[in-house]
Amino acid sequence: MIRKKYSNKEILETLRRDDRKKKKRLIDKKWIFIVFIMTFSISFFMSFISETTIPNATLILGIIITLLFILLGVLFDIIGVSVTTADEKVFHSMNAKQVKGASVAVKFKKNADKVSSVCCDVIGDICGVVSGSAGITIAVLTTKALSINALIVTMTVTAIISVLTICGKAIGKSFAINKSNVILYEFSKFISIFYNPKK
Repeated sequence: MIRKKYSNKEILETLRRDDRKKKKRLIDKKWIFIVFIMTFSISFFMSFISETTIPNATLILGIIITLLFILLGVLFDIIGVSVTTADEKVFHSMNAKQVKGASVAVKFKKNADKVSSVCCDVIGDICGVVSGSAGITIAVLTTKALSINALIVTMTVTAIISVLTICGKAIGKSFAINKSNVILYEFSKFISIFYNPKK
């Protein structure tokens, strides 16, 4: 069987034709504004905690606080991935049986792109930025405590934070994909304590 060879131009034209068939989604200006306010508020709050606690804390406590920021970023990244990969049909079935948290899970699945954006991009990225800035403070505290070269300490601390964040998110993504339904259910059950969507 002889296969027809397609030129790059033909392939691109086919892909463009397919894109044109897709339903055009308008930019949700209201959502962008909400994300802007949310990002500014969360970032301001986390930075305030970081800047008021770590410089005045002991080196060990500063490290613990930084690790908590990293862990928080990884945790919300797991939730964001779980929301996008979970099976919506399962939660519709659970919602019909009035299982606690199922209505929240359905709401999250219907707005998976927005929930994932908040968890992975807003909270996840803010935690990355704040933990990086906290790392610089830890480097300064370490330099003063141990009298080591500041450049070496800063580079080492930055590298450690990068490794923990990236490896944590890489492991978290695999876990989130494999356990997406369970993670979304547990998260939704917790959120249902504070929020119940209108039916």
